[in-house]
Amino acid sequence: MRNPNGLFSNRFNSVVAAVAGVGMLAVAGLGAFQGIGVAAEKALVIPPPSIDEKPSSQLETAVFAGGCFWGVQGVFQHVDGVSNAVSGYAGGDKAAADYSTVSSGGSGHAESVEVTFDRAKVSYGKLLQVFFSVAHNPTQLNYQGPDKGPQYRSAIFPQNAEQQKVATAYIKQLDATKLFGKEIVTSLEGAKPFYPAEDYHQDYLTLNPDQPYIVYNDLPKIENLKRLFPELYREKPVLVMQAKS
Repeated sequence: MRNPNGLFSNRFNSVVAAVAGVGMLAVAGLGAFQGIGVAAEKALVIPPPSIDEKPSSQLETAVFAGGCFWGVQGVFQHVDGVSNAVSGYAGGDKAAADYSTVSSGGSGHAESVEVTFDRAKVSYGKLLQVFFSVAHNPTQLNYQGPDKGPQYRSAIFPQNAEQQKVATAYIKQLDATKLFGKEIVTSLEGAKPFYPAEDYHQDYLTLNPDQPYIVYNDLPKIENLKRLFPELYREKPVLVMQAKS
């Protein structure tokens, strides 16, 4: 991926090195392994939360951080009941909420996704289940797959006391199952301000399906969502560019 400054993303370089290292990357054949569920991280079947918000006719927002926001955004854009999923930054100040500064790892931000959802169709707890099962690996501290640094940490930014309660209980519940094999390191960081990322980061998975980083790390997440949560999966993603129009 090339950003407006003409610099190659470390994401692209990392995934090329990783894939080449196992003899899998052949540019002419990228399409051959799209959607087959092979990626750096595999999805995990986990139980739903035992404590959840009650159904409501209200729209609600949730903010999740799970590594590169391209894939996390892409997953939630395919969840039925989600009306918008915006890539951005949470955990730091507004003045430093830009890609180049956040990428330095010292701004305090995490690459995050703000999810707007209809509580009559999907619950906060169900979104958490997708987040922990499909969207990322919650046992990786300050990295996610090939991406290293605190800006790629696993974090939840509860927007109210009820979300805090549900998320806290669910992490405790999942740790008790021992399904992950390691302790969950996801931090609960409160309702800190969310700042949308630059336009070129929005809908990135949908707009760049042949980009090697997306092919290797993120498209399998969409297939895993479809496989593990067929009742939630929506074939046509809800896009930021559509919400703006």
